[in-house]
Amino acid sequence: MSDDKQPLQAIRWDEDALLLLDQRALPMSSVWLRLGSWVEVAWAIRVMVVRGAPAIAIAGAYGLALAVQEGADRAVASAGLLAARPTAVNLRAVLERLAGLDDEALLTAACAEHALDVANNRALGQAGVALLQDALASRKGVLTICNTGSLATGGHGTALGMVRSALAAGVALHVFALETRPYLQGARLTAHECLEDGIPCTLITDGMAGALLATGQIGACVIGCDRVAQNGDAANKIGSLGLAVLCRHYGVPFFVAMPTDTLDRDCADGDAIPIEERDGDEVRQVQGTPIAPAQVPVWNPAFDVTPAALITAWVTEQGVWRLPFPNG
Repeated sequence: MSDDKQPLQAIRWDEDALLLLDQRALPMSSVWLRLGSWVEVAWAIRVMVVRGAPAIAIAGAYGLALAVQEGADRAVASAGLLAARPTAVNLRAVLERLAGLDDEALLTAACAEHALDVANNRALGQAGVALLQDALASRKGVLTICNTGSLATGGHGTALGMVRSALAAGVALHVFALETRPYLQGARLTAHECLEDGIPCTLITDGMAGALLATGQIGACVIGCDRVAQNGDAANKIGSLGLAVLCRHYGVPFFVAMPTDTLDRDCADGDAIPIEERDGDEVRQVQGTPIAPAQVPVWNPAFDVTPAALITAWVTEQGVWRLPFPNG
């Protein structure tokens, strides 16, 4: 595919409102929601109308602009947006950058944050091309989890952005996407995005990852991240830690696509990363259809933390990083 091809979009600004593609409805239908207040944006982040750390941050920036537009208290709006999903640190970084701006400058700044994310994604993707080219020299499979493409960002994507950029550079590859229980972002979103954008893709269940790695088809595993500690420990969608352990066993390089906004330099290690726990019905049901006893207790952390020792490299818009990270 061409790197100039326009991928799917999930976030738009329309004069006085934020338009979000409701990712809960994909891939069966494309539903755009029009949000006119910061409270509505916080709700959309919390219930995962919009998801993916970069996309959440962009939505939060527009949400703060809406707060000014409706005459709401900026501090209250900022705190409310930040509380909507606590693990992803990109939202905090964006809100901190916007905090000192005059009301009149907020919308322009939010639009600029959106454009910057797309540019950073493309730079990150390009930085990862050589890594994938080397890793896929003899084995063409790329294993990934959750959704890290244009739907999770302002456009292009992070881990899936690396795949896009590698394909545009002529690297032969085939994506194997985990379904990503319990919310099925891999099955519903990554598979949909790959089909829409012409990225070779096969969908597998989460429990098939070990068996797939044992076949020798996988040359690299590439994931995104929602927060990375200063020591390199990376919080990402639940199931990422298990992939890292499996990749170490089978000698497959494990890359984390890490926009620098995702690096929390105030967080010493993964033990300090707050892990969001979500409603048990996400596990007891699949899109509203019960699959388990209604009263069975559920533990439903949305993320896990992969120790830095299991990560081969962190790919950023500034280049490929290894430990120790450059000083900020």
